[in-house]
Order: sequence, then structure tokens, then C-alpha cells
Amino acid sequence: MYKHILIPIDGSPTADKAIEAGIELARSAQAKVTLFTAVPEYQPPGAAELMARGANALWDHERISRDNAQAILRPAAERLRAAGVECATAYAECNRLHEAIIDTARAHCCDLILMSSHGRRGLSELWYGSETRAVLEHSRIPTLVYR
Repeated sequence: MYKHILIPIDGSPTADKAIEAGIELARSAQAKVTLFTAVPEYQPPGAAELMARGANALWDHERISRDNAQAILRPAAERLRAAGVECATAYAECNRLHEAIIDTARAHCCDLILMSSHGRRGLSELWYGSETRAVLEHSRIPTLVYR
């Protein structure tokens, strides 16, 4: 059975469903969980941003990214711990979410990725993409999709 589950979350109601499913699975398997979220990478400001003084410095971006990640991860981790599930958190600055998910699962020696899907189809999937599909296509780690 699974011993270490990675649950990627983004703070959405759909991710909350995966957290609940992850709690049940982790409790039944006596597995630990790593919660993961990703934040956008730093983009060097353009001339217009610099002139308007609306650009963040790299160190500001890192602080803001860490704070945003913790705002997503902290409440979810508290829910898991309150349910008696051993839990760690991780985040990455990455614009290719599926790669960050797979890399984090490998780095933490996870033997299952449990992720939610927004269930987008058609033009919506084309526009927003499907990170879930990309994880399924590129990961060698078993992946359970919760909808």
C-alpha cells in the first residue's frame, strides 16, 4: 500500500475535495502526506513596469511567493494534522506546474500523487490547459485523480 502521498493544491474548492480524499486514504493506509503548491516564477520587469515603478524586485517576489504558498498550504496542513495524518509541505516557483509536481514527488520519495481535476473540456481545456493530464502523461509515479 502507499506510504507517502503527494497532494498538489491550489487553494480552490476542487483542491479541497482532494484534501478530504487524501485524508481518508492516508488514514486507511497509515501514510504520510506532502502538500504541494506552485507559484509563478519571477519575471524580470519590462521598461513600462520599471517606469511606472510597479515592478517587484526579485527578493520581494520571493517573499510574496513564500507568503502566498504558505497561505494555501498552512490551512490544509492543519486539516490533515487535526485528522491525525502526518503532513509536510513544499512549494516551488515554477511556470510548468506538471513538472514541479512530478519533481516534488520524486524529491520527497512519494509513491502516489493524489490530485484533483477541474474537469475542463473543449475550449476551456485548450485555453487553460490540463496540468492533471500532463502529470498523467509524464509521471511514472502512480497518480490518482479525484473529481
